[in-house]
Amino acid sequence: MGSQPPESGADGPPGRPAGVSPPRTRAWRGGRIVAEDFPVAEVSDHLARPGIVVWVDLCAPRHEDLRIIGDELGLDPVAVEDAVSRHERTKLDRYHGYAFLNVYVPHVDGGDMAMHELSAFIAERALVTVRQEHGFDVGALIERWDQTPGSGYDEPTAAFLVYGMLDLVVDLQLAAVQALDDEADAVEDLVFGDEFPVKEIQRRSYRLRKNLAKLRRVALPMREVLNTLLRRDLGLVPAPLVPYFQDVYDHTLRVGEWTDGLRDLVADLLDTRLALQSNRMNEVMKKVTSWAAIIAVPTAVTGFYGMNVPYPGFSQHGGFIASAVIIVVCSTVLYAVFKLRDWL
Repeated sequence: MGSQPPESGADGPPGRPAGVSPPRTRAWRGGRIVAEDFPVAEVSDHLARPGIVVWVDLCAPRHEDLRIIGDELGLDPVAVEDAVSRHERTKLDRYHGYAFLNVYVPHVDGGDMAMHELSAFIAERALVTVRQEHGFDVGALIERWDQTPGSGYDEPTAAFLVYGMLDLVVDLQLAAVQALDDEADAVEDLVFGDEFPVKEIQRRSYRLRKNLAKLRRVALPMREVLNTLLRRDLGLVPAPLVPYFQDVYDHTLRVGEWTDGLRDLVADLLDTRLALQSNRMNEVMKKVTSWAAIIAVPTAVTGFYGMNVPYPGFSQHGGFIASAVIIVVCSTVLYAVFKLRDWL
């Protein structure tokens, strides 16, 4: 494989803003690369040759790039508008002669999760990927195409390229779920730890639930996307590649089930936190009540011996000694009883 152009850089072709990557292109025949980094305007020329499969990647595309690729592949303006629009839902729309795919790639950094949108036009022998920023590592996609077993699949169709792309997307979704699972374990350690930092638990559990909801929103529709691709009556996936797409579908199910399981786990952790916090409050109340009972004994004794009416030991040294003994003995007995009952 020839040298790859940089993902981003300060220099670019004439007329292209600095920091914006030029379109990346590649053509295969029989699983082997026959052309690379050719102009987008030559896509139709390559497709005119039998057995050629073409891939075009547009990152933060200019209107000129979109116009050219639209003319080359005969794309509907509505589909092109969806490709450049932000926050489209995960979906697979079918048009005459091609399909439009929109998916999301999550990236977890610490406790924060970012979503990178990836759109694609899928024709019989062409795949066009459209990104608005560099969050999705297209180099990893190329490496997967080059190294995945079966990359020598020689039927002239872009289905194998679509498989590699979806396989990478779902694997990255699985990696995100794993990172969120690790965060859930960290929150669990905080809940059952001795320090019990309430504010930190609340903040991290809320952020975790928010990330899980975001991931679930983009991962669950992947089932519908894969189901549509696997429909035999549509003929989008050749029979030899069905097991490949079925494997991606199984991973998609795992992402959804894992996400739902984590959401339930976080909800249980929040309920457990409330229960533990209530138990800790009960422990505090028991200790306060126990100490109040112990303090009540000397208060009662001193109050009794402070009366101004005669009683045994009134105005005598023995009366003081008797009151002191009663206070010490009763307080010690109460402390021992409360300690045995784990009230202190």
